[in-house]
Parts: sequence; C-alpha cells; structure tokens
Amino acid sequence: MSQRRERSRAIRLIPTAVVAALLATVAAIVPAEAASPAAGQGTVNQATTDSGTQEQLTSHATSGSDRPAAQPEQKQALASEAQTCTAPNAEGTAVCVQETRPADLPARLAHSSLAAEAVDPPQWCEDANGIILGTRTQICLVTGLTYTTTRTVNGTTTVTGEADMVVINYSYSDTGLPTFAHQIELSMYDGWGDALNASVDGQATLSGACTLDNSSFPAQPLLPLNSWRSGEAFFDTTATAAGAIGTCATFWYLTFTNAGYPAAVTDYQLNEFRCDNATVGRANVGCVVPWYASELVYSSASYPSLASHVQQAQASGLPGATFANPLTRTEDDTIIRTNRNLACGDAPSITGLSCDEYPIARSREGLSSGGTRRTFDGCQMPNVSSGTGPTGVSVCMITATENNAQGGLNTQFFRAERVLDGDPFRVTVS
Repeated sequence: MSQRRERSRAIRLIPTAVVAALLATVAAIVPAEAASPAAGQGTVNQATTDSGTQEQLTSHATSGSDRPAAQPEQKQALASEAQTCTAPNAEGTAVCVQETRPADLPARLAHSSLAAEAVDPPQWCEDANGIILGTRTQICLVTGLTYTTTRTVNGTTTVTGEADMVVINYSYSDTGLPTFAHQIELSMYDGWGDALNASVDGQATLSGACTLDNSSFPAQPLLPLNSWRSGEAFFDTTATAAGAIGTCATFWYLTFTNAGYPAAVTDYQLNEFRCDNATVGRANVGCVVPWYASELVYSSASYPSLASHVQQAQASGLPGATFANPLTRTEDDTIIRTNRNLACGDAPSITGLSCDEYPIARSREGLSSGGTRRTFDGCQMPNVSSGTGPTGVSVCMITATENNAQGGLNTQFFRAERVLDGDPFRVTVS
C-alpha cells in the first residue's frame, strides 16, 4: 500500500449550471432506502448546491483514533463465499460473481497501479482481508472477487472465462465536517477467456440520515491486468440541527457487462457513519465510526499518581484497557453523581490529595451498575479492602492537582473524539 501515490482528499464541486438537471436525475434513481439498481444502470452523479470554497475532507487523527481495530463480534467478516449466478440467456451464456479472500494480498495491492481518481488507503488496509477494520474516522474492507463466464449447449455447461480481482472498500470521515466519503477500487490480477472482455461501472446509494453529494464510477474495462478501476462518492449528513444525531450506511453496486453475456450486479455495503451536532463543546457537525473505542491516554510523566492508580486498577481485572473490553460513556448526570458518591463519598480529608475512582465516573461501569470497592497499598483508603475481578471500582487518594486535571483531560477527549452516550472508549497509560 505504501507504494501507491497519495492524493488530497478533496470534495470536488460540479458547476452550478448543471445542478438542476443532475438533482432531478438522482431524485428519480436513488431512493431514500438503498435498493439494487437494474443491471447496467451505470453511474449516478449528483451535484452539490454549496457554492462556497472547496472544503478539504481529511481524517483528523487524534491521539485516540490512530490504531485500527476490527468491528466488534466480527459480524462483518466475509461469509461463506456464496456464488451468485445469472440464468442462461437465449444464447446459453451466463455469468457468476463470487466473493473470496485473495491470497498474497500485500503483493496484489502493491503491484497494481493506482487509478488517478482514487485516494490512497492507509497501510493497515492490508490487514482488512475479509473483515472491516476501522479507526474513529476511517473504515477499510478488502475482499476478492471472481467473475466467471459460462456457456450452456445441449445441457452441457462450459466455463468460457474467469477474472480474479481484489476489491478495496475505503470510507473516511472528519470529526469537524458534515461530509464523508466511500471509495471503491478493484484490480484484476489474473484472468483468461471471455471474462477478460468485461467492463465494470458503479452506482453509489445510501440508507439513513444522509444525502448523496456526488459520485462517479464510469464504465471501465477490466483490462489491463494489475490496474485499478475506481469510483468514489461523497455524502452529506442530514443530522445538522442542534442536538441532532444520525447514522448513514453507504452502498456501491458494481455492474459487470460483457458482449454476448448477461449483466451481473454485486453490491458492497460499508459500516454506518454517525454524524452529530450534539457533542458538548463542538460548534460544528462531524462524523465518526461509533463502534470504534477511541483511546483516552493518561501520561505517567505528567500525571504519575493518576496513571499509577489506573494501571493498578486495570491489573486487578477492571475493564477499559482494550478494544475487546472497553468502558462505555454515560452522559446521565444521575449515574455520574451516583458513581462518584458510592466510590468516594466517605474518602478521608488529606491535604494535597483527593479521591480518584476507576472506572471513571463518566462510564456505565461505575458502582451504579453494582459491585464493590477495592484499593491498594499506599492509597490511604482505610475503610476499603483489596480485591480483584471485572466488576466494581478501585479507589485511591491521589495528588489533588492531577485529579482536578483529569476532568479536563476527559472532557477534551470526549469532545475531540465525539464520544457520545453509549459509545465505547479505552483508557491507557503512556
């Protein structure tokens, strides 16, 4: 992936003179809920009505959104590689398309030449072979695709060609913009026979609280080998009113056409982005991957007593350090107050120190959800015993200035990553 040329992620604007006609075309074609287009329907183009300056759509990678992770429970993992085939036409020809896991994926990606229209996906896309990987602002899925042509004569079916491809689905958003993108690329790395004569085009559509800004995937031949055929689409959220939260799933439908053969359509859906105008302290709308557990980092150099307590608490079995076992944000003031009172309501009064609880009070994993308190040597909590296990909280008297600073660190993190009520997040120490 590193050998592929990067290009600025810019929203391309279409001249306003063609806006009305294009909007009418899209209104007739793209439904509010995604539906498969007719075979060979081709590309949809919708213009933006924004006449302002061109905006840069770039992934704002913060300290909490730079390490990719798989979607929880792997619900998006490549299934049983089911094959979809058309019925033979009057001439007895038919085609099949089948998702696969391409072998030697890094080589497939590196040896293909980048299409000029495409944004270079991140290096970690190489690991997204059959599963969706993501950060707080990016999603990637790489799969294989086999396109097969057949001819049936007198009841006997013969394979007349095959094309093996790698397909990259890549979406990216921005925590400070109401727009996100879904790009699809494919490259044929092997093939023979009639399948080599095929062309592919694409149509983008959507489902949820968003509109199609513009998309482009014109018909392109699969040949030559190891060259990219690409399409990209930009979407705008409709969750822009104060307090609004909305999700949007995006789809690409690829149509393979080949003279003498029926057209074949295959579709790709990528995860939903969530966009909101409900993040406290953010005056703008932004979009994120809601299932991604961003990382709240406490520096042991800057906050040694806070960091030490978090490390001891997590080592005793309390959750929050990993993607597999994150904490869950709560914005319920009653839960937050209950968590704090149950954890530190009887803390001793010691000059220069204050009571710290872990998991943090602004998580659903506090004592409001049950469990008991635990502490450690040197924490100066005389009424609390030691303990282990995944439930309950740890309490410790730490430096008061560090504890006071922790509230600001948490607030900045939730704001920057747009972590809303119910979102997962991690807590780590650097």
